[in-house]
Amino acid sequence: MAPIGTATQPLRVAIVGAGPAGFYAAERLFKETELVIEVDMFDRLPTPYGLVRNGVAPDHQKIKSVTAVFDRVAGNPRFRFLGNIELGRDVTVDDLKEYYHEILFSTGAQTDRPLGIPGDDLAGSYPATEFVAWYNGHPDYRECEFDLSQERVAVVGVGNVAVDVARILCRTREELMKTDIADYALEALSNSQVKEVYILGRRGPAQAAFTAPEVKELGELADCDTFVLPEEAELDSLSLAAMANADRADVRKVEIIQELSHRQPSGKSKRLILRFLVSPTELIGDEHGHVRQMKLVHNELYATEAGSLRPRATDRTETLDVGMVFRSIGYRGVPLPGVPFHESWGVIPNNGGRVIDITTKEPLLGEYTAGWIKRGPTGVIGTNKPDAAETVENMLEDARAGRTLEPSHPTAEAVTSMLDERQCRPVSFDDWKRLDEFELNRGKAEGRPRVKFTRIEDMLAALRS
Repeated sequence: MAPIGTATQPLRVAIVGAGPAGFYAAERLFKETELVIEVDMFDRLPTPYGLVRNGVAPDHQKIKSVTAVFDRVAGNPRFRFLGNIELGRDVTVDDLKEYYHEILFSTGAQTDRPLGIPGDDLAGSYPATEFVAWYNGHPDYRECEFDLSQERVAVVGVGNVAVDVARILCRTREELMKTDIADYALEALSNSQVKEVYILGRRGPAQAAFTAPEVKELGELADCDTFVLPEEAELDSLSLAAMANADRADVRKVEIIQELSHRQPSGKSKRLILRFLVSPTELIGDEHGHVRQMKLVHNELYATEAGSLRPRATDRTETLDVGMVFRSIGYRGVPLPGVPFHESWGVIPNNGGRVIDITTKEPLLGEYTAGWIKRGPTGVIGTNKPDAAETVENMLEDARAGRTLEPSHPTAEAVTSMLDERQCRPVSFDDWKRLDEFELNRGKAEGRPRVKFTRIEDMLAALRS
């Protein structure tokens, strides 16, 4: 029998999750010159690209151009996309072990962390992740409803997702028309009654997780005045000391925040207020169980033994009148059936991308992970490239040493037969290119970049037509 990784016996790799981490892993696998490798990439949605399609803000079209890199990867003759195939529903991990030498899990982090305060579960309190998925047309979230009849909204968190949510709430219809936002979200947001949006950060301006370009954009909205309270824009002595060693990007971020604190109202119809050193302590409901107020405590910063600056509560409090709250304080992963999961960290336990058994701490033969489900929700899209490369180096090292699974049917045809027998109809990458073209043409007809399909059955119907 030919050795694994040759033309007659390619190294067969299954990648579960078609987001950036999965594509970067495939890209690195195909750069390997000593081994012949075939990659089958599975995703439970008919569409590839993960968060690039369903998470990147629709008014940030330029960021989505990274898909050109993924398209080149998909053009490799040894690559297959198997969309609309779900782990646990259509195939199991044990199934995959019969067809592949190595399996890589790159399913991202799909849920949010709760605030953990009284009233968090009131009507009108939502995870930012659901709102983002809703306005991006994710099929799982298109039926979500958000009470856009409220005039005042709080977004808890100061990461880029929090900023995206606030910005989308403050955009005009004309601005949103230039994006690929889901058509139902375009209509709902066009009729929104939201007039005032607060972004709430528990630490100071210097520690805000958003970037300088993100906060600069907040000051350039067509019909929204953006403000920062002058006293909250000032840096405390600890932050000033830390800024002495900060990079230029962080310095610029603070400069922009301080510029916004000198802004005067210009008569625009909406207001966006960035707040710092405040934490929600309770959501208060009305007689119908709907959010009507948020209690805040003012914080101060202190230095930990390790030198990082952390917030702690003071005795100063205030109450904000808000009818809707979005929490954006971190994503977490969701367990995959048949795959170890670290419940408190929200990731697949691993060592350099090798999946490890929770009890023995030993690596599981042939199982790997990359992306947010591997390391937690940190970094930007590009951060997944070195992360995936680390995992792939370990996959290749194991393959060269003969530490792989021993599948009984290691061929592409065998996978196709198995899926046929189960009456699964995978969506191929060529199918996706057709869907892509349909969406672009629908957009062109409306003067927009694209109009997305937001129901899986509509996607499959379009492909059958």
